[in-house]
Amino acid sequence: MGEFTTTIESRLDQAYKGLREARCTGDDYLADTLTAEIEDLRRLADDNGVPLPH
Repeated sequence: MGEFTTTIESRLDQAYKGLREARCTGDDYLADTLTAEIEDLRRLADDNGVPLPH
């Protein structure tokens, strides 16, 4: 696994954890921001052929 793939996966893990926490605390702004980040990271992975679980 390349460094790019590892970085994308790590950033996605962090973003998903942050999103869960933001939702639990009712921080809608942070949840929206992290959702957008997740979408961007998933799109970047897709554009570069990085397989991710759905």
